[in-house]
Amino acid sequence: MADVAVAKSWRDELASLVEDSGIRFAGDAVEISAPTYSTPAFEEKRSVYESPAIEEVVAEPESFKDQIEGFAKAWGEMLLELMRGCRDVVQQSLLTEESYIVQKTKGPLAEASRRLSVLNEFLPEDRDPVHAWPVIFFVFILALSALSVNSKQETSGKPVKEVHIHPPSATRILLPDGRHMAYQEIGVPSNKARYSVIAPRGFLSSRLGGIPGVKVSLLEEFGIRLVTYDLPGFGESDPHPERNLNSSALDMQYLADALGVNSKFWVLGYSSGAIHAWAAMKFISDRVAGVAMFSPFINPYESSMTKEETRETWNKWTRKRKLTYYLARRSPKFLDYFYHRTFLSGKHGQIDKYMSLSLGQKDKALIREPAFEEFWHRDVEESIRQGSTKPFIEEASLQVSNWGFNLVDLQVQEKCSGKGILSWLKFGYGQVRCELTGFLGPVHIWQGLDDQVVPHQMTDYIARILPRVVVHKLPDEGHFSYFFFCDECHRQMFLTIFGSPQGPLEESIEAPTEEDGEQEAANLNLAAE
Repeated sequence: MADVAVAKSWRDELASLVEDSGIRFAGDAVEISAPTYSTPAFEEKRSVYESPAIEEVVAEPESFKDQIEGFAKAWGEMLLELMRGCRDVVQQSLLTEESYIVQKTKGPLAEASRRLSVLNEFLPEDRDPVHAWPVIFFVFILALSALSVNSKQETSGKPVKEVHIHPPSATRILLPDGRHMAYQEIGVPSNKARYSVIAPRGFLSSRLGGIPGVKVSLLEEFGIRLVTYDLPGFGESDPHPERNLNSSALDMQYLADALGVNSKFWVLGYSSGAIHAWAAMKFISDRVAGVAMFSPFINPYESSMTKEETRETWNKWTRKRKLTYYLARRSPKFLDYFYHRTFLSGKHGQIDKYMSLSLGQKDKALIREPAFEEFWHRDVEESIRQGSTKPFIEEASLQVSNWGFNLVDLQVQEKCSGKGILSWLKFGYGQVRCELTGFLGPVHIWQGLDDQVVPHQMTDYIARILPRVVVHKLPDEGHFSYFFFCDECHRQMFLTIFGSPQGPLEESIEAPTEEDGEQEAANLNLAAE
């Protein structure tokens, strides 16, 4: 009865606030009566269902999370409407033809749009540039943000080593244009050198690179004088105001002359340093006895590469490395941002992170070795001594820009003087003079088949257009594993190039002539075949 009394009291209060319609529900029956609550039978029946009815009408309290979501949705709708309103105001007041801003910027914007319209060729045919480029720009900003976040998390808990710039210690020569070039030489002295080898280093490397881990005793066994040098703007070498591959080859020749290398010398090019070896073969071929290369880099935009060679080469690289090559070719100044956030940040990092490299299994194991890490850090510290991004931007641009020649120009060909009928008549009488063009010396290339930094497709292309090149394919070897800290590899390399070791020269014995060196290389090639 207490429950009924409570129910009556609640109904009485509700009836006092809302006008009673006279409709009553009792179970399944529906009755229309006068507005009264005094029928006992009805009240008993209704009291049976009173508790469920009350539970249905009581709503669950709104949680704090629901309140926040509702608040956020409301603010989002308000901001959207505000942005739409601002857009309408700008369109109706500032972007009309009579607007001062439109009149002042219409001409320059139209000219900029005309110059940038060439980029529309990279878009699919079914994409409107007006809608596509804002999306591309937005994605580019997101990518830069992601790269920025990732660069802060590269250490993975490992303590970061600070870059230390060592006191100057290089020996330098004065070049004809007034610049100084820093160099280093190891092996036998100049008066006992049986073979002189000059090794230009590449991107983010210095004269300290040379042949990593090579033993002086091995150089002496073969009578080798190994000379390495800092590229312009690297290490302790002065920058070059107008550097190109022609000037790079001339620097190499001036260095040889200054060091008393009177006969021909060998050039050793590794990775991106190979572009300077290619330049020497083109511009100072009369001074080069032969060339040895390891994973030689070529311009990935080389027009004579087939579509398959180009596609397989680019597929080996990371997205960041592809972006780096694109910027180096199209907008080199943007590389300044990337370089300041990596190797010019004042902190050391892993080589694959700093240079956006994808590595094979042997390379991954090698770069974790303490000897490799120590060598890499010291070489980087020396190369960035001057603290400027300019020489590195120049080097990156040289790799992917027009070299001033094509590799096919190095192929040995017979060229005869004169053209036309007169030349044909002279040829009939044996009076036409013909000469061989291209690079005439031996060229050896060692290429790891698991190299993902300079893919073997590049070497396949070289072998296709330069059939005289001897390619040594190395199964399971990567970009670093054969060239760095491998005594047996270094010995095999010298045996291939120079034959059996004969030791240094006696002071009374003259150095072998260039013909002797070429003859030894030719005999070795015949033996290998």
